[in-house]
Amino acid sequence: MMEEQIVFEDNHLLVINKKVGQLVQGDKTGDEPLLDSIKDFIKKRDNKPGNVFLGLVHRIDRPTSGLVIYAKTSKALSRLTQMVKNREIKKTYWAVVAKEMIPQSQRLVHYLQKNEKNNKAIVFTKVTEGAKEAILTYNVIKGLDNYLLLEIDLETGRHHQIRAQLSKTGVPIKGDLKYGAPRSNPDGGINLHARKLQFIHPVTKEEVTIVAPVPQNDAIWRACEE
Repeated sequence: MMEEQIVFEDNHLLVINKKVGQLVQGDKTGDEPLLDSIKDFIKKRDNKPGNVFLGLVHRIDRPTSGLVIYAKTSKALSRLTQMVKNREIKKTYWAVVAKEMIPQSQRLVHYLQKNEKNNKAIVFTKVTEGAKEAILTYNVIKGLDNYLLLEIDLETGRHHQIRAQLSKTGVPIKGDLKYGAPRSNPDGGINLHARKLQFIHPVTKEEVTIVAPVPQNDAIWRACEE
């Protein structure tokens, strides 16, 4: 039910808590993207006669869950897109990794290059031609029996950034076969969740903080939130 996934909505914005496997925008699989599903939902809910305007502000990967912002007006869309470019939207992620000896807190700086062939980020430890700087800071915020819960603040927004950087550090995200996890998750997703968004509303100029509950069908996620 689309209604249950909406965590924030006003006249200008709509923020949803994406489920694992949902597609943020169309790709070569031809599966229906969330953009289209939400448009249909709004059209029916609000009895709109014409086309519904909805613009995608940023993306998260298909196997990832969590917060995605959509704009309901062109004014909000252009302002939010600019805010993303200027890094004025603070994004916080949660990631579950295997229990390894890693520093409690660390700022990771790498250089990422996208390999189009296998849709993967190649990670370099020093400046490399064609690679873009990628920076994040993580904190270990909880220890479970076999796993650690990391809270991650992104400074840059690169393709597969968190997945690639954590893998390079020796702690691939649980379920992320593409970046070195030993096993997949039953739902085909990975334990990476876009947990929190903080930004100044593009129209009302009020401070907005949105937190998304973790997927409830995953016992490890539930343990993280307890």
